[in-house]
Amino acid sequence: MATTAVRGTFLDFVDDPWRHVGAEQESARFHADGLLVISDGRVADFGPYAEVRARHPQVPVTEIADRLILPGFVDGHIHFPQTRVLGAYGEQLLPWLQKSVFPEERKYADREYAQLGGQHFFDNLLASGTTTIQAFTSSAPVCTEELFLEATRRNLRVISGITAIDQNAPDWFTISPADFEAAAKDQIARFHRQGRNLYAITPRFAFGATEELFRTCQRLKHEYPDLWVHTHISENPAEVRGVPPLHPGCTDYLSVYEKFDLVGPKFTGGHGVWLTNDEFRRLSASGGAVTFCPCSNLYLGSGLFRLGRATDPEHRVKLTFGTDMGGGNRFSMLNVLEDAYKVGMLNNTLLDGSVVPSEQDLAESERNKLSPYRAFYSITLGGAQALEIDDLVGNFDVGKEADFVVLDWNGGPPATAWHMSLLLPDGAPRTMQDAAEVLFGIMMVGDERAVEQTWLMGERAYRKP
Repeated sequence: MATTAVRGTFLDFVDDPWRHVGAEQESARFHADGLLVISDGRVADFGPYAEVRARHPQVPVTEIADRLILPGFVDGHIHFPQTRVLGAYGEQLLPWLQKSVFPEERKYADREYAQLGGQHFFDNLLASGTTTIQAFTSSAPVCTEELFLEATRRNLRVISGITAIDQNAPDWFTISPADFEAAAKDQIARFHRQGRNLYAITPRFAFGATEELFRTCQRLKHEYPDLWVHTHISENPAEVRGVPPLHPGCTDYLSVYEKFDLVGPKFTGGHGVWLTNDEFRRLSASGGAVTFCPCSNLYLGSGLFRLGRATDPEHRVKLTFGTDMGGGNRFSMLNVLEDAYKVGMLNNTLLDGSVVPSEQDLAESERNKLSPYRAFYSITLGGAQALEIDDLVGNFDVGKEADFVVLDWNGGPPATAWHMSLLLPDGAPRTMQDAAEVLFGIMMVGDERAVEQTWLMGERAYRKP
């Protein structure tokens, strides 16, 4: 692959903004006129245009003017076979699964149906600026196979695996531990670290897994220590109450996964709405991660994730943000940030002393506020760090895969351009503060129409019609 370059206005992150309270700009890197040099799909050089161009005077340059370029978005929790149930009447988690999700996911046992679903799924991801996903599939091996095959054709980075459930679901939807193990081993051999694919041991949730299934997951993790672990945790109150009777001796939801040696780096539990303070501390100590899924948590009435608790500097938990589509009603990580901001502001109010003065915690209250730095860090470098793939993606450091999204701050509803004309009277962000204000406007006023282009490994994979 030839060496090429892209010139434009860039913003990415080099650190966690929650570590820089009051000076969050120190976590970011901004070039009003920057140059990204790409060789063999990876970043070969990056910095101010004049400096980088002097080092690469012969490299052909593509100019992207009057746009803001960020690393590609990381969706840490999404469901591949739920594309067509997006927007199905929500109810609460458990009845929603039985009524809408399991019947639809069952259809993905048919290869032709799964292939068609894959086309729509990845079209929507690219149109939303998403370049890395950690995804659930279904209990049908064909579903997972087609996800990896389509991801390979599109060249997205994907973490996934056959999604196992063997109780609290219809018989026609479950998979036996033995069949799960056989399918997983076959898929690991075929897909793990082939191209941009990574494999995850994926028990759907503790409410749907017997001890035998968890023992199978434990064996897989010991036999293949390089694998990821992806599951759900503490999403819904009824689900949380239903777990202890199924797993005697486990005192809380996290302890089920701990019992089977699944918690640690490369472990992600989706949602975590009802995690206790002790569970947060144990997750932090283990190096495990949790995914904040605000769209889904609100849509299904699951609750308000405690962002300020997860970002406690003494017990910081690694965080991805996720759409949880189709529990979440959008593919766009920009909409995830919009809802995350609102959830954070509600939690901010609950802790600022204005509701119950005795429960005031001003530090945790403040950590719930989702500034543009915290927001876009969380869906780029922060998400990559939580997934333990920040050596591959997340920012524009030399050697990383050249995935990026081109944002049009005028894209979106009619009110967007009017709003941005106030923020950018001169037509383009010239400072980091300008860029931060634009990003906040995009996440609160815009939507996926703000995504003009999506690039994968240095090649444009999507351009807005």
